[in-house]
Amino acid sequence: MHVQQRRRTRAACHRTRRRNWTFAGSNEGGRRAAAIYTLIATAKLNDVDPQAWLADVLAQLPDHPAKRIHQLLPWNWRPPTHIADAA
Repeated sequence: MHVQQRRRTRAACHRTRRRNWTFAGSNEGGRRAAAIYTLIATAKLNDVDPQAWLADVLAQLPDHPAKRIHQLLPWNWRPPTHIADAA
């Protein structure tokens, strides 16, 4: 790759990265959005409904022991079973 091409490519990547985070309001907002997108993508890769998983995990998180946090990861998570579903 020629030097000029590399410079143009680097400049284009920088502009794109900067533009992608403008919707988040700040760099910190962009990092938070990236973390949420990563969680959603990880759930999808593990054939888990992201909305159901996040809702259940966020509901369990305050009372869940830190030693067992691995149980809440998408690849270990199981949808909650409700008594009404069994009837």
